[in-house]
This record gives sequence, C-alpha cells and structure tokens, in this order.
Amino acid sequence: MRWAMGTTFSAIMDDFHKIVADNREALMAIAKKNPHMAYRKVNELALFVGSRHNVDMQLHFPVPAKVSDVDSYGSENVGVVVDKFRRTFPIPRDAIKQKAVEMLGDVRAQDAYMYEGKEGVKVVMQDGGRLEILPGSVHLWCQIDDRVRKYADWLMQNVYFGNSP
Repeated sequence: MRWAMGTTFSAIMDDFHKIVADNREALMAIAKKNPHMAYRKVNELALFVGSRHNVDMQLHFPVPAKVSDVDSYGSENVGVVVDKFRRTFPIPRDAIKQKAVEMLGDVRAQDAYMYEGKEGVKVVMQDGGRLEILPGSVHLWCQIDDRVRKYADWLMQNVYFGNSP
C-alpha cells in the first residue's frame, strides 16, 4: 500500500472524526442496542476512511464497555497498517526511539519484536499507554493527544511515507 501524497496521521484522524460526527446519532443508537454491531460499524467506517488514505485502519476496544462511548472513537487504541509485509525500517531504529523521547517527553523507547528478521520499537508512556511501531504499521494503545498525533505524523512522513522504498 502506498500513502497518498501529503497524507498525515492527523489528516486520517480528522477525516475519521468528521465521519463519526456525521453518523453520531446512528452510532449511538446502534451502540445502545447492540455493542457488537457498533464495533463492526465503527470499524467499517475506519476501513472506509483508511481506504481513502491507502492504509488499513482499525479501532481496538480492550475495554469492551468503551464501544458504547461513541464520543471517544478514534481518541485511543488505533491501529494503522501501511504495508503488512515490510520487515525492516527505512531509517535507523535509534532515530525512531530518539524522536519518541524528543516529541513525547518522559517515555521509554526500546527495541521490540526483534525476531525472524523483523524490526520493531515499543514506546511505553508514563500512564501505561504504549505505541507499538513496526516497519509497516503503528498501533497506538494510548490516549491520542496532540503530542502523540505529532509523533504519529512524524512517523508517517519519515518511516511509512517519505522514506518508503
């Protein structure tokens, strides 16, 4: 999968939030009646938005009750897959870890998923949230605040899009 020129994580999330806002009432009604159906519908919207940006996007709900909180959709636990077959980063892992500390502050950035020729970085935040950064995807298991958005934008431009082979 290739990124559309100029696409950022922020653009994807803004697009997603607009579609959720446009469908808020319907999503709330579905979530009230059938949380499993709400999960399916919100991820259909995520896939639709992702397809517009040439990525696969999915929302995760480690706490099932959060499916009913329509207003929180896209504010945490988001995965974006750019190229599921990519095994190595196009830039040094140390640059990814260093930028995480610079942009996110008091975090622990470490190598992860280092097996079978695959690379990865895990960024653990003070509040217990984490970012799992793989050569072809990023998974944000945390609140997506402005700092996280800016770092994800940096990843998109420097790891997934700008320096893609």
